[in-house]
Amino acid sequence: MIRIFIAEDQRMLLGALGSLLNLEEDMEVIGQATNGEEALSSILKLDPDICLMDIEMPVKSGLDVAEALKKINNPTKIIILTTFARPGYFERAIKIGIDGYLLKDSSIEDLSDAIRQVISGKRMYSQELMFDLIREENPLTPREQEILKLAAEGKTTKEIMAALFLSSGTVRNYISEIIQKLEAKNRMEAITIAQNKGWI
Repeated sequence: MIRIFIAEDQRMLLGALGSLLNLEEDMEVIGQATNGEEALSSILKLDPDICLMDIEMPVKSGLDVAEALKKINNPTKIIILTTFARPGYFERAIKIGIDGYLLKDSSIEDLSDAIRQVISGKRMYSQELMFDLIREENPLTPREQEILKLAAEGKTTKEIMAALFLSSGTVRNYISEIIQKLEAKNRMEAITIAQNKGWI
């Protein structure tokens, strides 16, 4: 029996997914969560074989949870289910070592099949996402992403300098480089572009 945990913040979808997967003869949904923090502690307690994880959840994102589990070598396999075909999310998921990454508009048959494939050791990625990734790669370096993330949190240049031990000139250079790379008019537009593409 494949023991499944589902983390999804839309309660209706969470309930529907749970009911449909429980109808499969070889599957059992052993737990559910509506935010990332709850999902992480439940997975550590329940030790499921596989977790279906939404990306955009309150408290911790699905990718944050996946990263935390991989860091401690938790054996639970993870399939990300998302409505967002954002190349930046997919890129990060690949780096973390996610076992599957599918769009939510897949049929329940495709999802059940993907679960069985992942349990048997394969990786399952949505074709659409693969094409998106090839088409548009993140132009920002890890340091630039870090600076833009802090700026997106509302940090001032001074606070970014303090957090990353950089001089004010260096931070300004990084920000102007980011704006140029993203072809943005200013810092705010650069943040919006990077967030929409899932690059930060």
